[in-house]
Amino acid sequence: MRKIALACCFLLLTPAFAHRAFAQEHAKAKTPAAAPVQPAHYYHLKFIVEQLDAAGKIVNSRSYLTTISTGLHLFHPTSISTGSRVPILTGGYGVGKALVNTQLQYIEVGIDIEVGHPQENGDKLAFDLTAHLSSVAAATDPNIREPVIIQNKWQSPVLIPVGKPAVVFKSDDLNGKGSTQIVVTATRIE
Repeated sequence: MRKIALACCFLLLTPAFAHRAFAQEHAKAKTPAAAPVQPAHYYHLKFIVEQLDAAGKIVNSRSYLTTISTGLHLFHPTSISTGSRVPILTGGYGVGKALVNTQLQYIEVGIDIEVGHPQENGDKLAFDLTAHLSSVAAATDPNIREPVIIQNKWQSPVLIPVGKPAVVFKSDDLNGKGSTQIVVTATRIE
């Protein structure tokens, strides 16, 4: 009698176990395979900020160098920031020609570059790039002592060839016929 009872229990439980095993296999089949993890590669990025005259000739340039990495830590941006603080007279009073009490405000001028999400795309490098350039304009009126601040700001995803310079941003000068551009060269570190 016991053997018959055990056999009946076994027959009743077998479909439940078989159904659970089938459901697990079915769920595994629906789950897509994880994409293969790409190895991290390191690149030197050279940024050249060029000021051009009306004829397109470079009249001033500054260069900046940083290193970035592709791979798993794509969400930590790399940044370059350099500049000066320019004092601007915001208040004061004087006696005659002498200024007795003054109030100054400082404005940051210089360059800020931020690179994020670098990814390889064949023989090219893609990344998000933000650049903010500001400088003091040359004085045009001797009666005005307050400086005029020139500002350029660009933000865009870019795709550049590895090993070749590429102009990524360019804008005309609002105060003249020249322009400003940023050239980037990516060199893979082996």
